[in-house]
Amino acid sequence: MNQRKRQLLIGCIADDFTGGSDAASFLRKVGLRTLLLDGATADAMAVEDLRPEAVVVALKSRSVPAEQAVAQSLEAAAWLLRHGARQLYFKYCSTFDSTPAGNIGPVTDALLELTGSRYTVLCPSLPINGRTVRDGILYVNGVPLAESSMRHHPLNPMTKSALAELMESQSRYPCFPLTRQQMQSRDPVVRCPSQGRFTVVPPYADDEEGRQIAEKFGDLPLLTGGSGLLEHLGRRARKRAAVPPEEKSAPAQGDLPRLLLSGSCSEMTQKQVCAYLQSGGAALRIEPDKLLSGEQTEEMLCRAVGAAQADILLYSTAPPSQVDRYQRAGAERVSALLEGLMGRLAVHGRVRGFRRIVVAGGETSGAVVQALGLRAYRVGKDAAPGVPELWPIHQPDLGLVLKSGNFGDENFFLTALKPPSIYQKESEAEPGL
Repeated sequence: MNQRKRQLLIGCIADDFTGGSDAASFLRKVGLRTLLLDGATADAMAVEDLRPEAVVVALKSRSVPAEQAVAQSLEAAAWLLRHGARQLYFKYCSTFDSTPAGNIGPVTDALLELTGSRYTVLCPSLPINGRTVRDGILYVNGVPLAESSMRHHPLNPMTKSALAELMESQSRYPCFPLTRQQMQSRDPVVRCPSQGRFTVVPPYADDEEGRQIAEKFGDLPLLTGGSGLLEHLGRRARKRAAVPPEEKSAPAQGDLPRLLLSGSCSEMTQKQVCAYLQSGGAALRIEPDKLLSGEQTEEMLCRAVGAAQADILLYSTAPPSQVDRYQRAGAERVSALLEGLMGRLAVHGRVRGFRRIVVAGGETSGAVVQALGLRAYRVGKDAAPGVPELWPIHQPDLGLVLKSGNFGDENFFLTALKPPSIYQKESEAEPGL
């Protein structure tokens, strides 16, 4: 191993676990040694042992009350700064998954104040997954956010598309969209009419605009956005710090069966589950109303996991009409029931010998890693853009893939996770951890 002095170039705070793994995948992609932590004080020794250039702290702060999200984020930021982070990045969903009360605005405000920054950027764009910004409007696959499937999100329905309008409804500071012409100037924010703190929304529809944002704003102590900008910030930081890539081999596990757990009800995950079922893959549907009535039990589901000889999918994924029916039993009650169950199924699968677990859904992923007692991860090769393979520091024989609901293509469960493409020497693929 190269024994150079560790340089923690980027410290990232993510508002949920799949968002954290998404962020980590783009940092690793550009050759930064990347460590993913579940919580701000998850494993301080891992920072010293692995000597990362990037650390991502994944929180569960997206849907909690705003004051809790602020407190968690400030704790994570302080921890990262104590460990030498040169720059902070607040990572949130590329569809600006946030209610009018927060939490993106309040957390950004608090981090601006912590770092003493006059302003920062809002860059939720992730062009590779169809999230782009033009004239301050956030688009999802070419459709304004408020006209996309996010309008019907069960927790945070998005009914507006203008990022400045979304931000100003929850932030104490003004927000200004930037034009292409402003981005061409020497100081893009010079005409922003604010005497105090503020945020700006630059245009970001392709990689060239992402590189431009990184060059114009890459020296700010705080930046915010989706995972897309992290690729350009990470590449810039690595080049400026002259960080060489390092070679490491992934764990050799062979073509082992996967335990697939899907709690997301996003439009894309519905398509992925459908494609898997149409392929003839073994699967069992989890139905909340039957769980509540006792017609379906946890013991039945565990028996199915224990009896599986190949890949098996257990899913509560359902279309909006069925989700509405389930939520009539109490949205929080049903959500807690399913998250707890998915976590226990993952533990049971681990005991039964599964060494690869694939999870669809941010809340489901968070429940799974908590149930497994995992806190720190090396970040490996992507199974799909923004969906890396994760190797727990203290359980290196386990491979995890944790997917945000809308990530991956329709055949994600079928083709994106083939072990030969993942378990190769990383020096033969991309430089990184």
